[in-house]
Amino acid sequence: MIRPAQPTDAPAIARLIILAMGKLAAKFANNSEEQKQLDLFERFVALTGNQYSYTNILVWDEAHDVCGMIMAYDGAKLDELRSPFLQYTTTQLGFTGQPEDETQPGEYYIDCLAVNPGHQGKGIAKKLINALFKRAAELNHQTVGLLVSKGNDKAKKLYTSLGFEVKGDKALLGGVHEHLQHRL
Repeated sequence: MIRPAQPTDAPAIARLIILAMGKLAAKFANNSEEQKQLDLFERFVALTGNQYSYTNILVWDEAHDVCGMIMAYDGAKLDELRSPFLQYTTTQLGFTGQPEDETQPGEYYIDCLAVNPGHQGKGIAKKLINALFKRAAELNHQTVGLLVSKGNDKAKKLYTSLGFEVKGDKALLGGVHEHLQHRL
């Protein structure tokens, strides 16, 4: 079942964020230890007023087990939502990166989407994306966007099958990603 995330979901969501981000999670935490990364994302998922907040997340809950999540927010609020996270990672963890803008005004931006490996292949990601389309429309957004890593053909195929179109490339912390959008 799909539901809005709650602060108590933070540990499960943090694991899913790290799964979705891959090497980017270690960059933000300025540490390759998984526990340090989990601590960082658990902290911000449980808070409000930042891009990783539970308030921006829908989860797939199966028998009280969060096994999938999708996180999205208004692209016009990127700086406002990213600021607390970057301030913390810079001052407390020694992060020195300067992330490029991954979204912009006029786009409801999917920041992360992940499904636990044991639950993949069941259509959960598609259901989460479709639920997000509904949420975006209810919030009066006309466009949903996301970045997909170059070479992640499986994810790109999923997104294009749901009506996303490639709009160009975007750099993000040393990686090149394709920018895709879907008009509601």
